[in-house]
Amino acid sequence: MTIFALGINHRTASLDIRERVAFAPEQASEALQQLAGDLGLEEVAILSTCNRTEIYGYGGEPEQVLEWLSLQRRISLPHLERCHYLYRDLDAVRHVMKVACGLDSMVLGEPQILGQLKSCFAVAREAGKVSTQLNQFFQQAFSIAKRVRTETAIGQNPVSVAYAAVSLSQQIFSDLRDVSALLIGAGETIELVARHLKDKGVKDITVANRTLSRAQDLAVQFGAQGILLSEIPDFLPRADMVISSTASQLPILGKGAVESALKLRKHKPIFMVDIAVPRDIEPEVAKLQDVYLYTVDDLHAVIDENIRSRQSAANKAEQIVEEGVAAWQSQLRALDVVDTIRAFRSSAEESRDQELAKALASLQAGQDPELVLKSLARNLTNKLMHTPTTRLKQAGEQGLTEHIDLAHHLFGLKKPGDNEPGHE
Repeated sequence: MTIFALGINHRTASLDIRERVAFAPEQASEALQQLAGDLGLEEVAILSTCNRTEIYGYGGEPEQVLEWLSLQRRISLPHLERCHYLYRDLDAVRHVMKVACGLDSMVLGEPQILGQLKSCFAVAREAGKVSTQLNQFFQQAFSIAKRVRTETAIGQNPVSVAYAAVSLSQQIFSDLRDVSALLIGAGETIELVARHLKDKGVKDITVANRTLSRAQDLAVQFGAQGILLSEIPDFLPRADMVISSTASQLPILGKGAVESALKLRKHKPIFMVDIAVPRDIEPEVAKLQDVYLYTVDDLHAVIDENIRSRQSAANKAEQIVEEGVAAWQSQLRALDVVDTIRAFRSSAEESRDQELAKALASLQAGQDPELVLKSLARNLTNKLMHTPTTRLKQAGEQGLTEHIDLAHHLFGLKKPGDNEPGHE
């Protein structure tokens, strides 16, 4: 049987297709039961995020999984065939390790995917669809991901404008939990900024926007306050941090407004990031003392350097993944050896039990115990030696010297001349 990873992701499929094949958390358990029941998969797990849907399985036919997905999501099979990928065995292990490490993510090294993968594993285990094979499969991936996070800097540097802005703030403030943040705008970038700030422990967030309803809609997601742009002068004096990203063609914040706020703050510093193009904050604001103003160009310089840093870390991560694949392969070989040893022992024990039963029957029949023991030893030796002896003779006749050398190694035999003086 084979372990496989089948799926689609942001590289192979458009958003509308990814949305159609996605599984909501409440759908996952039922889907696992159907996959196992309909297709005979011995083990199965489903990972579903905004960027990918992947099905990991053991046993069954992976091609049937694609057909099942086509029927379940009412997408033509040819369409899915064009945008799916399928990995088997070592390639599947390599793929899931790269996914766990963030090497296969849209943002290189992003850490969220590891948590999503662990959740996928937990759901499958709770549904009773994970056993020996997939358990080892996932545990190896988690172990490698931990090594990559520990031994490389792949996830330490921001590679998005929103995250870079928040990351810069940590260089100014020792503890973000006590910081008051004023966010200007209510678009996607500001939403990401708000999310990152919330993750960093910022509790006091105010969102200012031209449309109050939009500001309030965004604010409610993060326990923040929504205000109009016209109210900014009232809130600016208590803002330790200002991050702005609007579509305005004219500046939102001028030098005079910031000067007034600084006086009321008794010149307590303000950290400002202007992500907008055209700029929301007048360039002259940068000349004010007690203001740390960064523009989008400053952030891109940080981001470009961090991308280079992540790429360098990714090269090291790739090496760690290959080490993980090699370790997985060694585990499989070890399992094969265990099965071989078990079969060898079982065969020997079967011969032993047969000859012991004969010997006991002979003793009960009154035969001489000494003769019975000699017969037992002779017959057992002959049975244990028969197949290896036959195979060694065949190897000799066919010139398979490596088989003969292997027999010496397996059974610790000495070759002729090994005990001669001077032999090493």
